Amino acid sequence: MIGIVDYNMGNLASVINAFEKVGADIAVESDPSKLKNYNKLILPGVGAFGDAMEHLKSNGMDSAIKEYAQSGKPLLGICLGMQLLFESSQEFGESEGLGLIEGRVVAFDKQKFDHKLKVPHMGWNEMFKQNDNPLFIGLDKEFYLYFVHSFHAVCYDRYAIGKTYYGYEFVSAVNKDNIYGIQPHPEKSHENGLKIIENFVKL
Repeated sequence: MIGIVDYNMGNLASVINAFEKVGADIAVESDPSKLKNYNKLILPGVGAFGDAMEHLKSNGMDSAIKEYAQSGKPLLGICLGMQLLFESSQEFGESEGLGLIEGRVVAFDKQKFDHKLKVPHMGWNEMFKQNDNPLFIGLDKEFYLYFVHSFHAVCYDRYAIGKTYYGYEFVSAVNKDNIYGIQPHPEKSHENGLKIIENFVKL
């Protein structure tokens, strides 16, 4: 059974639909005490980092996710959910994250852009695989996914399993032990996204 963390940050319908499409046995969970009952956990999210952390802390969900991560069972953060895995974010001031992966979340630096680009980074873009991670089995070295974000992760290269170019190269997918994160929305990325979801289900 796979649990999808519900903390009132974003519409879960598309995430639920995508996991059901690959035949996953899923449940939406808002009770922190029940996270330990799941074999795998999804942390989705849309919105502001600070608000998300406040929602997670309001009922102890932040501590429950950290405890789950220590269990060794697979955990996947999607979009804002990936960003929350890091130590901090500079969105609307400095906010503390879950601290499960060393690194921080920063705004796109428009001064580094080689030509005029809009922020948020929105639409289809390429993910470049950095290694043969099990999350990307069956996908080409370069493949397209759907992005919507204004902030991105900065972390050690050893955690980067996917990178993307938008004005400059940034980390778009990470893995540390049993913890995975992906900045684009696999649930909105058609066949490539469904393949990533299927691979996570099979971990």
